[in-house]
Amino acid sequence: MEKDARPKWDSPVQFVLACVSYAVGLGNVWRFPYLCQMHGGGGFLIPYLLMLFLEGVPLFYLELAIGQKMRLGSIGAWTAISPYLGGMGLASVVTSLYLCLYYNIINAWSFWYLFHSFQSVLPWAECPINANRTGPIKECEQATPTQYFFYRETLDISSSIEENGGIHTGQALCLILAWIITYLFIVRGVKSTGKVVYFTATFPYVVLFVYLIRGITLHGAINGVKYMFTPKMEQLANPTTWINAATQIFFSLGLGFGSLIAFSSYNQYNNNFERQAIVVSLINSGTSIFASIVTFAIYGFKATVNYENCLERTRLLLLNAFNLAEDSITVDTVYDWIEKLNATYPEQFAELNTRLENCDLESELDTAVEGTGLAFIVYSEAIKNMPLSQLWSVLYFIMLLLLGMGSMLGNVTAIITPLRDFKVISRMSSELFNGLVCLFCLLLGLGFTTTSGSYWFTMFNDYGATFSLLFIVLIEVITVSYIYGIKRFEKDIEDMLGHRPNWYWKIMWTFTSPLLLIALFIFYIINYIKGGTPTYQAWNKELGKSVVTEYPVFGQVFIGLLLASSVSCVPLTALCFHCNRKSSPVI
Repeated sequence: MEKDARPKWDSPVQFVLACVSYAVGLGNVWRFPYLCQMHGGGGFLIPYLLMLFLEGVPLFYLELAIGQKMRLGSIGAWTAISPYLGGMGLASVVTSLYLCLYYNIINAWSFWYLFHSFQSVLPWAECPINANRTGPIKECEQATPTQYFFYRETLDISSSIEENGGIHTGQALCLILAWIITYLFIVRGVKSTGKVVYFTATFPYVVLFVYLIRGITLHGAINGVKYMFTPKMEQLANPTTWINAATQIFFSLGLGFGSLIAFSSYNQYNNNFERQAIVVSLINSGTSIFASIVTFAIYGFKATVNYENCLERTRLLLLNAFNLAEDSITVDTVYDWIEKLNATYPEQFAELNTRLENCDLESELDTAVEGTGLAFIVYSEAIKNMPLSQLWSVLYFIMLLLLGMGSMLGNVTAIITPLRDFKVISRMSSELFNGLVCLFCLLLGLGFTTTSGSYWFTMFNDYGATFSLLFIVLIEVITVSYIYGIKRFEKDIEDMLGHRPNWYWKIMWTFTSPLLLIALFIFYIINYIKGGTPTYQAWNKELGKSVVTEYPVFGQVFIGLLLASSVSCVPLTALCFHCNRKSSPVI
């Protein structure tokens, strides 16, 4: 496609909103709060914000600059820098394809929960009755109603990745709906996306703000917020804390997928991407912190309810065991009575020891959950205990959908834009080509709606992108700084912005960011080797919980293919170009 004929954003605001919609995604809601919980609450913000300025913002700036200068997608941009590097763009496309395949299934689950929220009683609020109508279904009794609804009703999950069943019709229909909406959002390329982002980038903040007001007014919410902002500074001595902070910044901003290069390629040549890179990065990190306050308020409510329910069960046990008057023990005096009864009736109390629960609010708050477990189980459990639970459920899953759909716009654009730069494909209409890409992803994605699909989802989520993105961005920053040349890159930026980047950007690109990426890359490889045989969480319906299970041989082989397939694009493309060059006759 000729550069002069390239479509453009209607305004810089559209571009910023597209970047925000893409970067602010489900990870801000379900990954960052988990890391805060794991690594010392407010103390985690110190390494997180440091990594934002040492790694996140400079690399975000770099990708925007490349896209705006070259005005091409990832494949064309890197090929323009050096034909040997075209494989970097291809690796980004392959990684984005993997992400598209499994990411939209999360949107399908959100649709499923949204449609089930319009009921007088939320279906995950209580266990269904068994076939004999003598009591609740055993699997639900062993687990919880929210776990049962997710694993059995939503996923209809098998007991392992080796046991496969048919397609879950409800999930397949929800996935089709998710892909139809994705197609409508990108049907005419940047012209469609530019209109949609006004909604997908802003409405989640409205819902988050409403949830913040509701969250902090819930009983016990203050316990969760206090927990978040109480720093455990000893965690700063833990290397894993710093590595997780760097990794979270890296993936939260969506670096390496090619989406940012694609988005910025539709900018005016003199657009001020430097300011936009800083603004979008700060909005993204601010959203993570904002979403964490909401999440920890919900955590506090859920933990307090569970803690008080535990105390109530203990109270009833003591009343019945010692034939005490109903009002003699209150929830607030349970522990006082335990000490008193233990001292007065030691033998009788000893018999109760096996039945007494250890009720501890701190341990409830320490229970860390991430990913789908947080989004579809923990949140659902908290929502069912709220007044007007249906309203809060509808709002929550609409927010999840908008966050997911906003990220999908960037994911699909990262595939479509580089491919449309090829002359053969550029002759096709946007509507037809974009439709074919969405249809292809939908057909492959139907595999995630089978009974073992959730395990394949986990495999793609764990191994489909992490390794390849670290590799891609490491090669990107080395290429720009040492192959293309930092002086030449400075001149390009001056040509677009009217001034050269200052010393901060140059130090980050040439020294700090590459070192951090090399450290992350080495850490990932060491962790993978030390981890032994890869494992996943398999659902055991007899126990009503997930159990750690090793991947079978075919699963391990597939993981190897996932890790190698995108990364191998870089050396293979360079090798192909070298061979073609040698075989071409010299004129």
